[in-house]
Amino acid sequence: METRATARFLRVSPKKVRLVIDVVRGMDVNKALVQLTSIKRDAKRYVVKLLHSAIANAENNHDLKRENLYIKNITADGGPIIGRWRPRAHGRAAEIRKRTTHLTIVLAERMPTEDKAKKAKKEKPAKKEKKSVEKRQTRKKPAKEKEGEKSTQTKKENKK
Repeated sequence: METRATARFLRVSPKKVRLVIDVVRGMDVNKALVQLTSIKRDAKRYVVKLLHSAIANAENNHDLKRENLYIKNITADGGPIIGRWRPRAHGRAAEIRKRTTHLTIVLAERMPTEDKAKKAKKEKPAKKEKKSVEKRQTRKKPAKEKEGEKSTQTKKENKK
């Protein structure tokens, strides 16, 4: 089972975030959190916050154990670039490109756990019910009307 969490439009460049996520890619989540505490980069706070969110998604939504999770995939993709202008010499202007990041974490299990429904089926095998064979009743065809007699519906219609 896989669990995913995303953070979009982070006001930090993807290049700075990639330096942090390359360290923890493929690690167990507990080891990754310990590793992130020793990194001295400002981008680590976004990664730590998103990792906690992904762990919470796995535990609450899918009933997965934290000790069994690892970082299967983590990416820092570029988001929209915010443009600002800065005055330069001789009346010129230069653009300042403020980059944003879309950060995605996918967590997976080392050993797949069984669903509760599957466990219940394995613990208590379903009893086989005997199917009673019922005879098929043939539907009787309506008797053909004679040409001289009218059906009851046509008689009622004629009275009206």
